[in-house]
Amino acid sequence: MRVTPFVRLGLLVAILAAAAGSLLLWSPRRLLSQQLASDVPPLWGGLAFVIVFALATLAFFPKPVLNIAAGVLFGGPEGLLLAVAGTTLGGVLAFGLGRGLGREALRPFLKGKAAAALDRLLTEQGFRSVFLLRVIPGVPFPAVNFAAAFSGVRLRSFAAATALGVLPGTAAYVVAGASATSPASPAFLISVAVMVALTALTAVSMRRARRSATATPAHGAA
Repeated sequence: MRVTPFVRLGLLVAILAAAAGSLLLWSPRRLLSQQLASDVPPLWGGLAFVIVFALATLAFFPKPVLNIAAGVLFGGPEGLLLAVAGTTLGGVLAFGLGRGLGREALRPFLKGKAAAALDRLLTEQGFRSVFLLRVIPGVPFPAVNFAAAFSGVRLRSFAAATALGVLPGTAAYVVAGASATSPASPAFLISVAVMVALTALTAVSMRRARRSATATPAHGAA
């Protein structure tokens, strides 16, 4: 029996809801900071961290908390590498789910002007578009995953753009975690300043988006 696109879309929604609901039963932060550090041999600790990191992002757990945990557990350079790897793996998992289960059902709804423009941009300039969406503060990580999955961007372009685009923001949080025991150190102060700047830019971006959303109907009514 052929599974219809809307059945697959329902399965996607159910999987994501179950992943988010699973956070009531387990805490990625506790697992990373306590059980992973004590129960996993050092040789496998990095791999286990990447897997837990990826699954936590799929469950919509706040990524900054995971980045800080990477710095606390592994230090700056290694923590950054593992955080980027976990972020990329999490993005690829979400991309695969969205592409395989949701894209066909949602394609008919991408005919609106704004949706069609975004779809065309992601399809024709996949790497560049995903990279910019990753670098710009305030764009939700899961939103980029599924917007790319529902478009025509290639997986390899998506993965490469994700790995490179998240580097600046990830580095700030990882360094903050790695230098948290020395709050007066230049590394910690600079990382905190970067995080504050990213937060401010996010707030400005959200405010501008709200103004644009409220101005568009008023303009159309006029």
